[in-house]
Amino acid sequence: MSGDSDCTRTSPSAGSPSDNELLPDRPKYVCSLSPDLVTKAREELQEKPEWRLRDVQALRDMVCKDYPSLGTCLDDAFLLRFLRARKFDYDRALQLLVNYHTCRRTWPEVFSNLKPSAIKPVLESGFVTVLPHRDPEGRHVVCIRPDRWTPSNYPITENIRAIYLTLEKLIQSEETQVNGIVILADYKGVSLSKASHFGPFVAKKVIGILQDGFPIRIKAVNIINEPRIFKGIFAIIKPFLKEKIANRFFLHGCDLNSLHQNIPPLILPEEYGGTAGKLDISAWNELLLASEEDLLHDFSQLVVPCDSSPHDTLVSGDAEEKQCDDSLRGMKPQLYYCY
Repeated sequence: MSGDSDCTRTSPSAGSPSDNELLPDRPKYVCSLSPDLVTKAREELQEKPEWRLRDVQALRDMVCKDYPSLGTCLDDAFLLRFLRARKFDYDRALQLLVNYHTCRRTWPEVFSNLKPSAIKPVLESGFVTVLPHRDPEGRHVVCIRPDRWTPSNYPITENIRAIYLTLEKLIQSEETQVNGIVILADYKGVSLSKASHFGPFVAKKVIGILQDGFPIRIKAVNIINEPRIFKGIFAIIKPFLKEKIANRFFLHGCDLNSLHQNIPPLILPEEYGGTAGKLDISAWNELLLASEEDLLHDFSQLVVPCDSSPHDTLVSGDAEEKQCDDSLRGMKPQLYYCY
């Protein structure tokens, strides 16, 4: 369904009893949260069940008023992702939604033909996977292993596509929307040549998506086995990080005991001193590949307008790339020094 048609049909005021009559084809939202998660969402996200649909309608009305050609899905469940990610602050949720679309439309190398089967080589390499067990806070652990990537096989953007699809699959769960996720990044064996692919242009794009352009709560980023070169990588990343996110980075080096203070051994594979058996990537790969039809259906709801784009949100690609190229020239000496 197009953004224009949705907005044309959502003119009633928030909470109007005639909404369902006007929108018979919109899926009715049914909460899947447990009582404990409902309480957690109320305490941490300011989500009040009795006001939930009113809040969704308020965001929908803002989209239709301010961005009538955004071409977004306006279903309750979809909009709830953005409200939860911004603690039900309408303005911030709206900006996140706009950023979500802007990111998708300004990086075609990542978002064109985006589907699990298209990134099967990345999945098979084990570059990114999700551990089978959640942590004690109910958060999925996304495991990223850059050493599994061979740059001659495919560009770095394929890795980013795989991470993005992983997040899209995870965020379908309301439990994940409330609890957030944890990232475990193993930088063992990352060389200077491989690190050079992750320059400021790519770094800015990725960080922009993760902290300002995707409705997911990243609660911690655990870095393990980072070599000296990581100082240079982090020097590239840090200028683009908000202080709140930067404070959630934990550098453990080779100290597994330090890692275990953040992620318990009970859910970690043997490779990281855990007791959950060998790291198995097959289960997550099968789940993601089996979800292709559902993901493509979700993406089909995001209609790219043919005559307009979100106003005041797009930056000239040429100017941005030139700025990042200038930054890269300044960062390269740091990479070589750290190496």
